[in-house]
Amino acid sequence: MNIHESAEDYLETILILKNRLGQVRSIDIVREMNFSKPSISIAMKRLRENGYIEMDAEGYITLLPPGLEIAQNIYARHRLLTEFLVQLGVSPETAAVDACKIEHDISQETYQKILEESQRRREEG
Repeated sequence: MNIHESAEDYLETILILKNRLGQVRSIDIVREMNFSKPSISIAMKRLRENGYIEMDAEGYITLLPPGLEIAQNIYARHRLLTEFLVQLGVSPETAAVDACKIEHDISQETYQKILEESQRRREEG
């Protein structure tokens, strides 16, 4: 699965909003991401056309299996990287911002090593 960083961000945001609100519409994404309505509309159209989301007649957005898989993967990376940076002494706010930047570009090998190190630290207490 090779998609653009912006599409990953949209899918991750849809997942987060779904967990928080139960249902997601484009206006929720506008508010969450502070983007314009036209920008979100264009992005949602592209995600629909590529089979990542579907939108019902009332405008509610559902992640389709490929979109859900990407969203869950990116969100898991974000949470792990944020936690890891905080463990290193970075403030939670800065860690969350930096994790958002890192989550898209980090290799699977490096991600796996951070995951292993994080698990090791948790086990040690």
